[in-house]
Amino acid sequence: MDAIAGLDLVERASAIAPMIAREADEIERTRQLTPIVVNALIENGLYRALLPQSLGGAEAPVEIFMQMLEEIAKADASTAWCLGQCSVCAMIAAWLDHGTAQQIFNTAPGILAWGAIAHEAHAVEGGYRVTARWDFASGSRQASWLGAHVRIVGADGVPRKNADGSPELRTILFPAGSAILHDVWQAIGLAGTGTDSYEVHDLFIPERFTAFRDVPAALREPGPLYRVGTGATFSLGFAAVSLGVARATLDAAIALARGKHPSLAARAMRDNGAVQGLIGRTEGDLRAARAYLYATANAMWRDLCATGEFSAAHRSAVRLAATWTIHQSARVVDTAYHMAGATAVFRSQPFERRFRDMHAIAQQIQARDTHYEDVGKAILVGH
Repeated sequence: MDAIAGLDLVERASAIAPMIAREADEIERTRQLTPIVVNALIENGLYRALLPQSLGGAEAPVEIFMQMLEEIAKADASTAWCLGQCSVCAMIAAWLDHGTAQQIFNTAPGILAWGAIAHEAHAVEGGYRVTARWDFASGSRQASWLGAHVRIVGADGVPRKNADGSPELRTILFPAGSAILHDVWQAIGLAGTGTDSYEVHDLFIPERFTAFRDVPAALREPGPLYRVGTGATFSLGFAAVSLGVARATLDAAIALARGKHPSLAARAMRDNGAVQGLIGRTEGDLRAARAYLYATANAMWRDLCATGEFSAAHRSAVRLAATWTIHQSARVVDTAYHMAGATAVFRSQPFERRFRDMHAIAQQIQARDTHYEDVGKAILVGH
């Protein structure tokens, strides 16, 4: 590892990508990242991409984070998805006191995973008690800590409210050994993510292991990254994963077309005008999607660094770009898959798993069609 210790995150990701590609079949078979992959991600500091520098993390700009995930996704979507999930989870350190964050992220392996917002925690002396089960904890099989986003019920039994009347939400954090994991992730794609369910029974959470996630007023770190928050960073990261999957699938179709000569065809695929045109148009679609996503992210980051504010306009722009990029990436993958013909259906070929992974990505919350409605509404009311 000493030979690449000085390289940046994107170069490190690129350096280990061939190894991850070799492990992809085993990741799919066992439905979790293999030890060699997890160790490489840890040793190269990739899980710490978004951890504050004050804790020894990279605190990387979002563009670097996105490029890192793209490189990993070209090799294996499940690995990139887990890395993206756990990297963004580490951003919670910016809302924790330093000692607590040190305990979580600087005790090996220092990996945190969490699932969807659900259920309640009840305030008690010194902290909270919770009995609940949560879903969609990608990366939980590698994690040393788990988290959950819960509504808070006061000691008087009354749900707490924020000043605007919305429910008070906190992120609670606890050692993974405190939870029961349920192996439920039998899915069409992203099979290796181990996106399991987890539950706790009457678990006490000390106050210091809770945080107001994505609340700017509660931040303890000054970096612009944490003004973006976890929600938008998840969107940008998973859109970058979709680009990596699309790039690898289209590249596989191009390689196939260069060498394939269908038995009933008069010409090789590479000499077929229809194939040439389809590759040209699809290449343009993919380059346009990538350019749009990165231009949106860069404009947001530039203004954020200048003003210190993640504006509502940029929040909407990021949501639109991420959603559209995932959908566009799925179309690229579909085109490449169909272009490959019968070759694409074999597990030994580089199409079938990526096709399933891409369509699993497109079903996630970051790709919901309702995001277009939210953006359209904002446009129509002039925001």
